[in-house]
Amino acid sequence: MSPAKRPRADVPQRPVGDLASILQQRSGAVVDEPLLSRALTHRSFAYENGGIPHNERQEFLGDAVLGLVVTDHLYDAHPDLPEGQLAKFRAAVVNSRALAKVARELELGGFLMLGRGETTTGGRDKDSILADTMEAVIGTVYLCGGLPAATKLVHDLMGDLIQQSALLGAGLDWKTSLQEITSTLALGVPSYQVEEDGPDHDKTFTARVMIAEEQLGSGVGRSKKAAEQQAAEAAWRELKARSDAAATGA
Repeated sequence: MSPAKRPRADVPQRPVGDLASILQQRSGAVVDEPLLSRALTHRSFAYENGGIPHNERQEFLGDAVLGLVVTDHLYDAHPDLPEGQLAKFRAAVVNSRALAKVARELELGGFLMLGRGETTTGGRDKDSILADTMEAVIGTVYLCGGLPAATKLVHDLMGDLIQQSALLGAGLDWKTSLQEITSTLALGVPSYQVEEDGPDHDKTFTARVMIAEEQLGSGVGRSKKAAEQQAAEAAWRELKARSDAAATGA
């Protein structure tokens, strides 16, 4: 019996030139195709093809460029926010899930070069691979067109997400975010009142958050922590709306 045929390393489903054209339209930079091909080369493919160059150096560069572009925007857009809050907003944008979402919108999976193992385990749609490759692509655009081109690309691809980062970033930890906004607005420290109901094996918790003697949010959850987080979210959104209205004179 002849040995089973081994699956070969995967090949791109679409030509790299198509992606180069898309990136040129979105960034204004003329993208070098060999450099872009390397950005699309996963280490698994490189290993199975004699150790050719892969995309991890460009990924490293792109991660730094992306962080700079997003940080620069948030620094200018939120002049009164402390470092901790800005870091949360940035984390809402610069993360694997967000980058993978953008990569899927670009249909980046169709351009990847993967090894056998990643091919057979669905590597073209793995968040980690897509996110890393997206950073490598940003790094490539930076190498080809400098910071202006990379900035234009990031804002084109992630502009809506950056604009929404205030809400998304706060959601990383609503209780901490609430404490930060109450500190900024000089409202004191939030306090929580929690009630529980039901038998030990099936309890329901109801939390209310008080700020400056005013109840600004409530929440219900299967744990005290979940109820408090929900109450903190409601209070944070209320204070954010009041703050925004005051800033615009509404």
